[in-house]
Amino acid sequence: MAKTFGLLVLAQRNDRIFKAAVAGAIIYACAVLAVAPSTPAQADGLVLSLRGGAGIGDQLLTGYGERHLSGTLSRLRSVVNTPSYAAYVKEKDCLATAIYFEARGESQLGQKAVAEVVLARTRERDRPKTICGVVYEGAHNRGLGCQFSFACDGVSDKIHDRGAWSRALRIASNTMRTGGRVNSVVGNATYYHANYVSPSWASSMIKVATIGTHIFYRAPHSRRG
Repeated sequence: MAKTFGLLVLAQRNDRIFKAAVAGAIIYACAVLAVAPSTPAQADGLVLSLRGGAGIGDQLLTGYGERHLSGTLSRLRSVVNTPSYAAYVKEKDCLATAIYFEARGESQLGQKAVAEVVLARTRERDRPKTICGVVYEGAHNRGLGCQFSFACDGVSDKIHDRGAWSRALRIASNTMRTGGRVNSVVGNATYYHANYVSPSWASSMIKVATIGTHIFYRAPHSRRG
């Protein structure tokens, strides 16, 4: 009987040690996230973590480490609700919208190429410095002409293909994370057109690549990227 009681005490103690170790690991991970520099890539991860279903972290909130862990989660929530994160989400949405309406029928490589063109334009001296500004350049002043046809074609921009939209969001996020410069598809290309049209400006540009139905160009004065 005494031996059995001793085994029970040992099991309970080991269980407490295990829970304490797990709680400590989670608290440490959350603390690292809380003090790390906030970047778009990290913010995406935080949102997924905070929106997840009940798991070991939620269970531990009612047990060991409740006070410390709940405080850490509160700090994490404030990070993802900052204005800078809201601006990032808006920019990603604009880029995904351009990918969806300009190239959803293209391969993922072709969609990434369109995203790179948008980001490359934000680095040009005489263009808007935001993704949304570039995507909708000319949309509110028809005298200047729209840079992306979907912005001025008079057709509703309602999303109908959820799978294509999810893919566009993923490509937008990945391209923004690297600035479009890592494993670049079209380098510093800032122009493209469909292969079934022949715009007058194309003859003055340097052809960079043909991907799917799109032909990409860079200006003569720009670097190769």
